[in-house]
Amino acid sequence: MSNQQRKWLYLIVLSLVWGSSFILMKKALISISPIQVAALRTFFAAIFILIVGYKSLQKIKKRHWKHVLVSALVGTFFPAFLFAYAIKGIDSSIASILNSLTPFNTFIIGALVFGFTFKKSQFTGILVGLIGTLVLIVKGADLNPDQNYWYALLPIISSVGYAFNVNIIKKHLHDLDGLTITVGHFLLVIIPVLIILGYTGFFTEFELNSETKPALLYIIILSVLGTAIAKVIFNDLVHISSPIFASSVTYLIPIVAVIWGIIDGEKLSIIQLLAGGIILFGVWLVNKAK
Repeated sequence: MSNQQRKWLYLIVLSLVWGSSFILMKKALISISPIQVAALRTFFAAIFILIVGYKSLQKIKKRHWKHVLVSALVGTFFPAFLFAYAIKGIDSSIASILNSLTPFNTFIIGALVFGFTFKKSQFTGILVGLIGTLVLIVKGADLNPDQNYWYALLPIISSVGYAFNVNIIKKHLHDLDGLTITVGHFLLVIIPVLIILGYTGFFTEFELNSETKPALLYIIILSVLGTAIAKVIFNDLVHISSPIFASSVTYLIPIVAVIWGIIDGEKLSIIQLLAGGIILFGVWLVNKAK
C-alpha cells in the first residue's frame, strides 16, 4: 500500500475511532468523575501499549526524551483531562466540533514557532473546514441551548496542545516511528496518573456495581482503541503526511460524533449535514496541496 493510500486509510480510521470516543466519555461520566475517567483512560492505555511495544523504548535516544516529554504532556496527558471535564459541561458533539480548531492552530503554530512553510491551497482548505465547523457550532448551540459554554474553552485549549504536539513530532521526532513515540508518551505519564487515581481515592473508595461496570468497559474500549492504538496510527500519519493533513482528522471527527449524538437522542438539522459536506471539501483541499 502506498503512502497516499495509507494516509487516507489512517484518516478514515482515526475519524471513526476518535469520533466515537466522545460518546464513550459521555457514557463513562455518568457514574465516574471526570478526573478519574481521564486518569483511567490514560492508565489502561499505558498498560496496553507498554505491554505491546516496550521493546521500542530502546529506539528513543537521550536527545529525544525532552521532546517526547513535551509531546506527551500537550498531546496526551492534559487533553485527556480537559476533554473529560468539557463533556461534563457541554454536549460531546460540541466538544468534538471545537476540537476541529486543531488544523488552524497547527498551521499558525507551525508557521510562527516551528518555521514550517505551507501552500496557499492548504490555508484555503483550513479556512473552508473552519467555516463548516463554525456552522456546526452555531447550529448545535441553537439546537442544544442548555449548556455551560465556559466549558467550551477546554477543547479549544486542547486543540492548541494538539497543534504543538503534531509539529513537535514532525520536526523533532521524525526519526522515530509511531509506536515508539506512543510508548514513550505513556511511559512518562503512567506514574502521574497513578498518583492522581490514588489522590482521588479510586483505589480505596471505588465500588464495582451495576453503574460503574459499564462505565469501566467504556473506558477500557476508549483506552485501547481511542487512545493507545489511535495514537500509534496518528503518529505514523504525521510521518507520512504533513502536520496540516494529519490534524485535518479533527474536521472529520465531528461528523462521526454527531451521528453518535443522533443515536443517543441528540438532534441533527439539514444545515449540519451541509456543514459536514463543507468540512469534507476542506479536507480535500488540504490534501490537494500535496
